Amino acid sequence: MSNPSVPSRRRALQLLAGAPLLPLATSMAGWSSAAGAAAGPAASFSFGAMAAPSLADAAQMATTHVASTLTRRMARGRPVTYRLGYETFFMTGQVVPATGGGTTLAGGYLDAYRQPIFDLTDPGKRQFFSDCPDGMSLISLRGAKSHRRGCHRVFAVVQFEYTSRNVAGASMYGLLPSQIAVLTLDQDRRTGKLSLASYHNVDTGAARGLWITCGASLSPWNTHLSSEEYEPDATLASNAQLKAFSQNLYGDPAKANPYHYGHLPEVTVHADGTGTLKKHYCLGRISHELVHVCPDQRTVLMGDDATNGGAFMFVADRAADLSAGTLYVAQWTQTSGVGPGAGTLRWIELGHATSDEIEAMASTLAAADIMDVRTTDPADPSFTKIGYSGKANWVRVKLGMEKAAAFLETHRYAALVGGSMGFTKWEGTTVNAKDKVAYIAMSYIYKSMTDGTTPIHVQGPVAGAVYAQNLRGGQATLSGVPIASEWVPVDMAAPGALVGQDLAVRDTLGNSAHADRIANPDNLKFSEKLRTLFIGEDSGNHVNNFLWAYNVDTGVLARILSTPSGAESTGLHAVDEVNGFSYVMSNFQHPGDWESPLHDVVKPVLDPLVRAHYNDRFSAAVGYLTIEGMVGDDEDHGHDHERRR
Repeated sequence: MSNPSVPSRRRALQLLAGAPLLPLATSMAGWSSAAGAAAGPAASFSFGAMAAPSLADAAQMATTHVASTLTRRMARGRPVTYRLGYETFFMTGQVVPATGGGTTLAGGYLDAYRQPIFDLTDPGKRQFFSDCPDGMSLISLRGAKSHRRGCHRVFAVVQFEYTSRNVAGASMYGLLPSQIAVLTLDQDRRTGKLSLASYHNVDTGAARGLWITCGASLSPWNTHLSSEEYEPDATLASNAQLKAFSQNLYGDPAKANPYHYGHLPEVTVHADGTGTLKKHYCLGRISHELVHVCPDQRTVLMGDDATNGGAFMFVADRAADLSAGTLYVAQWTQTSGVGPGAGTLRWIELGHATSDEIEAMASTLAAADIMDVRTTDPADPSFTKIGYSGKANWVRVKLGMEKAAAFLETHRYAALVGGSMGFTKWEGTTVNAKDKVAYIAMSYIYKSMTDGTTPIHVQGPVAGAVYAQNLRGGQATLSGVPIASEWVPVDMAAPGALVGQDLAVRDTLGNSAHADRIANPDNLKFSEKLRTLFIGEDSGNHVNNFLWAYNVDTGVLARILSTPSGAESTGLHAVDEVNGFSYVMSNFQHPGDWESPLHDVVKPVLDPLVRAHYNDRFSAAVGYLTIEGMVGDDEDHGHDHERRR
C-alpha cells in the first residue's frame, strides 16, 4: 500500500500550487493543468542519474530500484528537485476486480472461446498467467466517470507477450495466445495518483488470437496499437510452435493459419472499461515490434525485430484509419561503417492494399501459391538468392502473386525487389515531432549488420545503439513516384551518447557491456513536454536492465530505474498530459530469467530474493514512475522498490 502523505509533503503541496504541470504522476504532490498552462514553456526538466545497483545491497538488484531525481527549472526562481519512485497497479497472477463484476486473474490466459487455459503440469491445474507484461497505453475518454469521489476515470491497455515456463519448468515461449487487458483506473484529481478499479480481458477470438505481442504505442486518435513479432514461417512443412499455439488457442493443433499472424492489432477502449480489437493486414507481415504513427495520422514508422530485417513505412489512405494504404521498404546507402555506422535511405513501394483484401488472401492462400522458396541453391537462374532470418533462401514469385507476396511474404519480397534487408533486432520506434526526428532502437548490432552479407556492413557494438532519423517531405520512391507524406525518414545515424560499449572482459558482476552506457535498447518513447527520449533495455549484456532518460537538447543520458535482475524493461509509455498530469509508465517481465555466464556471479545471491518477491519467478509488475517528494525533505525518504496496492 502507498504511504499516507506526511505533514512536510502537505506543506510542499501548498508551496508548489503555482508550479508548472506535474512532470510525473505522484501520490505525494500535484499541480493543476491550469497552473501548468500559466507557467507555459518557461519550465524545463532534467533527470538526475542513479548508480547501477550492486551486491552491496542485493535487494536493490533483486527488485525494481529507483534512486533517480527530476529537476524543474523556471525562468525565475531556484530549481526544485524531486525524488522518484515506482508503484505497481498489480503483479501478474494476482486476483483483481473484473470490469462488470466478480474477479479475474491478472495476466491470465484465455482461449479463442474465452475459456481459461490451464497448466496441466501443475498438480492443482492452475490457470496459466503471464510473467511478461509488455506494451502499455494510458487513455482518457470523454464521458467516462469514476465512481470514487474526487477522481477522474482513465484507462490503460496492457498486453502480455508470453509466459516463460510452466510449473514443470518447460519453456512456454510463444505457445500460448497473447492476451490484452483494459485496466479501468481512478485518477486522483488532486495528486494524479492512479489506482486500479477493475480489469477487462479483451476478446481476441474474432482476430484469430494474437501471436507474441511485444511493444505498443498510443495512436493519435487514442487507440492502442499492438504488435505481433516473429511471424511464423508459412513455408515450413511443420512448425511445432504454431501447432502448440493452435492447440492452446483452438483445441486443435492444425487450425491456426500462419498467415493470420505477423500483423498489427488495434484496440479501441470504450467508456464502460471494455475494449474491442481489430487486426490490420495491410501494414506488411513482418516482426512488428513497435510502430509509431506520425502527427499527420497517416505515416506509420515500424520496427522489425528480426535478423535480415528492414526499414518499413506505411502511408494510410486516410487519416486515423489503418485499413488501407501503401507499404514501403527502404534501401540503405552507407555513408559510414565506423561503429554503428550511418546511411541515407531511399524508398521502394511494395504495393497498395486494403486490410480486407489481404485478410482474404491470408485465409485462402498457402505459401506454395505465392512463392517458390528453396533453402539450398536450385541452380536455376529464375530464383534470386536473399537473406532470410539469418540464412540463405532462393525465391521466385508465382505469376500474378506480387501483391500477396508483398503483404504476406513481406520479408522475402522486400529483399527480392531491392530492400536493404540487413538490420538486426530493430525494436522500438518513436518520434520527436517538434524537431521532425525519429529514434529507432537497434537492440543488437551483429549478424546480418556486421558479417558482410548485406549492404549494411558496420562494426557494432553487439550492445546496440539508438539511431536518429531525419524526417522530410517532398520525397519520391526510387522509381520516381512521389510519397504522400511529410514524415519520410531520409537518413540514420546514432548519437554518440546512445551507443552501447562492449567490454573485452566481463566486469566483477558479470556485465559484458559497460554498465554506465545503454545496452541493447528496446522500448523507446519520446516526451515532447520533457524533451526527453526514454529508453528501456532488453539486454543479455547487463546483469540488470535499466530505464534511461536522454535529454535531446543537452545530450545528457541518465539512468532512472533498474529492473529486477534477469528482467527486461517493458511497457514504456510517456504521456504528456492526462487531466493535467504527465506520466511515465513502465513494466518489467520475466524476473530471474538467468543466463550463463551473464548471471553466474549474482544468481546464487539474487535467486532466492527474486523468487520471494515475484511468486517463485512466475509474476511480474505493471506500474509507473512516481514522485516521492522533494530532495531535502527530512521525512520519509521514499522507496527503492515496488509499492503494491
